[in-house]
Amino acid sequence: MGLPRRTLAGREVATALIAEAAEIGRVPPTVLRDGPFGTGMVQLWIDTADATELVDVLAPADLPAGWRVVLRAASEDGEPLLVAHADLPGLRELAILDVVVNNTDRKGGHILPGTDGRIYGIDHGICLHTDPKLRTVLWGWTGEPLPDEALDKLRKLRWTLDRDLGQTLSEHLTADEIAALAARTDELVAAGVHPAPSGEWQAIPWPLF
Repeated sequence: MGLPRRTLAGREVATALIAEAAEIGRVPPTVLRDGPFGTGMVQLWIDTADATELVDVLAPADLPAGWRVVLRAASEDGEPLLVAHADLPGLRELAILDVVVNNTDRKGGHILPGTDGRIYGIDHGICLHTDPKLRTVLWGWTGEPLPDEALDKLRKLRWTLDRDLGQTLSEHLTADEIAALAARTDELVAAGVHPAPSGEWQAIPWPLF
């Protein structure tokens, strides 16, 4: 079953396939199904640990130990505020996945702490554009070297893009979009570090959650 390319549902499925093939980040299993309004996307429900906060806006004095600061701001009353996120391997892998798929809308609410202890990313309908559009709340590792394990996974992704994965993605993405995905992967491996915002567009989504 396929969809016309450039659909939101197709991008959801494509991102899940990319994450699964390279084992970079976790996206709930995502498939296409026929429904009363045509073909669309269905995703596995994830039970979440509601008490666990992974991204937050908080006063500097309330910053948890080890958290990564993304943005320093102020309230309407002039009180200092921080946008920050936890420093966890699963969250860091989602940040890497976002770079690869060119995610333009990684809000805090699109990150799910599962009751199984894993961290899941959802809502990938506006990923995988050919133009650079990375917009995320997960900028806390900017400029830091990518873990060796992550680099190995990126190389695996690049290898499979030239083989089975590339063919499968062609059901959902255009040839230019797949080529852009490959180029982003190559650039990230060559740089070997988490990228920084380019300054050419708003780098953090709004609202944040």
